[in-house]
Amino acid sequence: MVDLNTAIAAASTERRKRTEGEDKEKKIRRSGADLGLEAFDPAKYAEKEKADAVSMWLVLTFSVIVSLLMRFVLMPNTASDKTDILYLLPLTAMILLPQVHRALLPAKYVEHFTKGTWVKSGFLHTFTFLAMAFLLVNPPFGDIVAPQLSSEWTIATDDGVELLFDDGTSKDAITWTVDSEGKLRGQVWLLFGLADNVNSDGAEVIVTLANNEGSKEVSVNNTFWVDNEQRLLNATTTTNSTIPNLFPHDEKDQRFAIQLGENIPEGTHIITVQIIEQGDPWENQRTYKWNLIVVKEVVVQD
Repeated sequence: MVDLNTAIAAASTERRKRTEGEDKEKKIRRSGADLGLEAFDPAKYAEKEKADAVSMWLVLTFSVIVSLLMRFVLMPNTASDKTDILYLLPLTAMILLPQVHRALLPAKYVEHFTKGTWVKSGFLHTFTFLAMAFLLVNPPFGDIVAPQLSSEWTIATDDGVELLFDDGTSKDAITWTVDSEGKLRGQVWLLFGLADNVNSDGAEVIVTLANNEGSKEVSVNNTFWVDNEQRLLNATTTTNSTIPNLFPHDEKDQRFAIQLGENIPEGTHIITVQIIEQGDPWENQRTYKWNLIVVKEVVVQD
């Protein structure tokens, strides 16, 4: 049996221990030296922010220098068919970022850098290089793309009176049905326009026509569009539809007219258009292959 005084003393002792435990728990939950947290130092925080800012500008400068070296040193000395090195080598240069920081920045900044700093620097270098590369390889700093087809290509025939266009301009092959004699009557013209991000006038265009009779190079007629300006306004198509818009950029497009022959016989005539341009820093090339298919009209007799 326990008397009343002993029970009261035991309860009081237990209550006192519980209260002391709660006080310790509250004390531990508070931030401060008891938790091993470092006290906030405004001066040190300011130095860290300054170190991050200096690091950012250093990486941006490094990336711009690497991009310029790629464009004006590495690129002119690299063949156009081996361009992988032009982005692999500059992007690999990010492994030099820690050494560049330690070599160029004072120790008071370097001591604030961590692994997170190098990760951020790597991403900043990558995206800065990609943006600079896109800027430097396009006009006015570079030209690595040959002129391309402005809109469509088409075939037209000239019988001395009327210009007749085919309306199958959006395909790689145009099929023209002729009468029972099996010939595409009149002078046959290949018409198209070229557009470029600099100037298509500087491009050399070589057109080759191949068929059962062999292959031959056909020359560009430089006066067709001027000589036939009024006739083009009255021209029609094989389906009486609107004449195709070959030059959507107006005077910015270079116009081409090539006479493929006269009274072309039935069969498949392969047209190869090779475009060569001296770009910056490479020679740019582009090739188109089109087919003109002349078929004889089939007459069904009752």
